[in-house]
Amino acid sequence: MDTGKSKKMNSIAQSGGMPALARAWATVQEAVPMHPIRSNKDYEAAVKLADQLVDTIGDDEGHPLFSMLDLLTDLIEAWERKNVVIPDAPPREVLRHLIEANKLKYKDLEGIASQTLLSDILAGRRNISKAVAKGLAQRFNVSVNAFV
Repeated sequence: MDTGKSKKMNSIAQSGGMPALARAWATVQEAVPMHPIRSNKDYEAAVKLADQLVDTIGDDEGHPLFSMLDLLTDLIEAWERKNVVIPDAPPREVLRHLIEANKLKYKDLEGIASQTLLSDILAGRRNISKAVAKGLAQRFNVSVNAFV
């Protein structure tokens, strides 16, 4: 944490600002439940929110909601490390598993690969290119090695 933020947090704690902080946190929680992910329902809600934030923010690290996306991504990654098992299988089967586990449709991955390409990959007619593997790895938050 940078010194300015650290001083501000210390000032809140020392000035009895905790009630104000609690009210602000309650307001945030009403709009966006930010808490550790403890169930598949929590996980699905977190992924949905993260997708919405990415659509809004893009790569703009200066955006006011970027730190929220950063925190949410950490929560999702922690859940996935404990709960998402990537099978030791051919890349197309890993992809099939992830699509099914996340209840996705081919159109949900159009930014990474066309529906036709995904169909060909899953049918074994085409291999996953490096570019598609990289996109899938980012989308599913797994190692690119799962798809090559």
